[in-house]
Amino acid sequence: MALALLAVLASPSSAWAQEAAIRKALAERLPKLPKIDEVTRSPIPGLWEVRYGGTEIIYSDDKGDFIIANGSLIDTKTRTDLTQARVEKLMAIEWDQLPLKDAIAIKQGNGSRKMAVFADPNCGFCKRFERDLMSVKDVTIYTFLLPILGPDSTAKSRDITCAKDPGATWRAWMVDGVVPPKAGRCDAGELDRNLAFGEKHRINGTPAVLFMDGTRRPGAISADAVERLLTAAAKK
Repeated sequence: MALALLAVLASPSSAWAQEAAIRKALAERLPKLPKIDEVTRSPIPGLWEVRYGGTEIIYSDDKGDFIIANGSLIDTKTRTDLTQARVEKLMAIEWDQLPLKDAIAIKQGNGSRKMAVFADPNCGFCKRFERDLMSVKDVTIYTFLLPILGPDSTAKSRDITCAKDPGATWRAWMVDGVVPPKAGRCDAGELDRNLAFGEKHRINGTPAVLFMDGTRRPGAISADAVERLLTAAAKK
């Protein structure tokens, strides 16, 4: 009986100490987090509800080392989104899996570094990305045409693929708006293969960017980000 009573009396103090530890850890490690309104136990043992901004809620372990926010598990010590890191690992594509023969290769500088881009000729973000890529030095860019935005994308992709110089024709269209010349009879089977590859690897939007270490990034990332990822890939 005495032990049971002691446990009951100690429980509020223990809860207060854990609440204080969570508040302290999150305030120190996540300085941009708004002022915490309340920290309470959740129905799951070891998981605490952290409320801020009136109705905004995240969840924390009992030390504030990890939080769950917007569906992601985050390490507060390193500020690493562990969920995103796991998804990126699952979505990575090994470089040797890429059918480079079906891509348009553009060499810049000595071309020693390599990256791949899946792009649609009518994609505005792809055009912006192509312009930014022109500033990246010593890289070979393998562009896989992925016509997913409609019949005109398919027609333009065929015209570019069948051009005398596909790389120059691609750049002229994407950067300068020079319409590709209409192609005559031509085998553009790589377009179907690119679409099949994209479907297999869940490449659902353009641009999609891949690096030699398997890293994959969606969207038109900056030239600086491309440079960092190329450098990181070269070290692995």
